[in-house]
Amino acid sequence: MRWQGKSGRKVTGGRLAPARGKRKYEIGRDSADTVIGPGKVKSIEIMGGGHKLRALKYDVATVADPVTGKTKRGKIETSVSNPANLNYVRRNIITKGAIIKTEFGEARVTNRPGQDGVVNAVLLSQ
Repeated sequence: MRWQGKSGRKVTGGRLAPARGKRKYEIGRDSADTVIGPGKVKSIEIMGGGHKLRALKYDVATVADPVTGKTKRGKIETSVSNPANLNYVRRNIITKGAIIKTEFGEARVTNRPGQDGVVNAVLLSQ
């Protein structure tokens, strides 16, 4: 289990005596690592009782064309580059900022698929 609370050490390396224990709202979750494939979306419960959609696999992107101002849905073919992690390209993982190849051309992902449950992208000028 991941915990996003305060560290048990000072900056100098000395030990801190915690004033309280861990709290449920300090638990972190593993990253979604959205992969290119037939759509698979998971709903997770968030703080306050709401729900968040987490895209585990996705093969369709909503692509915006800045030249024409139109938006259309297109098939994702492959991942071209990813500034977050170079290994993500090999594993076809989509994150925000990733360059993907769609049926309309190359596009940059503008949202966070692991947080939103969809893939939105903007076409790059050819």
